[in-house]
Amino acid sequence: MIVSIAATVAVAAAAVALVGASLAGRAEEEPPPARPQLTLRWAEGSCASRTGSRFDLVPCDAGVATVIAIADPCPAQTDLVVDIGQGRTACLRNHRAPHPGDPGMGGGVVRAGDCVTSDGRERPCAAEGWYGRAVAVVPERCPSGTRDALELSGTVVCLGEGGAVPAVGDCVGRPRDDRVSRVPCASKQAWAHVTAFAERPSACPDGSNRYLTSTHRPLTCLRVNF
Repeated sequence: MIVSIAATVAVAAAAVALVGASLAGRAEEEPPPARPQLTLRWAEGSCASRTGSRFDLVPCDAGVATVIAIADPCPAQTDLVVDIGQGRTACLRNHRAPHPGDPGMGGGVVRAGDCVTSDGRERPCAAEGWYGRAVAVVPERCPSGTRDALELSGTVVCLGEGGAVPAVGDCVGRPRDDRVSRVPCASKQAWAHVTAFAERPSACPDGSNRYLTSTHRPLTCLRVNF
């Protein structure tokens, strides 16, 4: 019986020794190689976070917007235009609404459906203070139906009816450059009535005694109140 117990103890001791050797072997294994650092750069498909007016490149699961182009001008669906240096422009689209670049939302690139001030700055169409609504953005000549036009960054923003753009029957004040502003007909500033918009002076209706021309849009036929 004593011999048997001794053998059992010896076997147990051997097992402990083996376990110890196994543990010691694991402790000496080399650590796994470090993961390579992710290099972020401004390129199509990269993502950015925003803090105030500052934009920083981040992994896309931590970003608020995706770069849809490095271009100037940016594509129409751009929400944010970011100067990234060296003469380059990043065009960003928000991951979630609101999307200022959508027509009428007041940001991004001016396109048909957007509302602008008289100097070409975008405004949300749901807000006050905009001059006209764009019906087209073209290189040169505006389409028919245009009531006014603004030159903006090498393009022409063609405005239709709405906002402060004069329509037929409206009264306008004295022109500034090639543009007239709508005023109440009962006011002292009322200088003329808009009688029509035409492609040439001979197309103005009877009663018109003045017209206002522009390079990019149809002329405005007027009846001046002498």
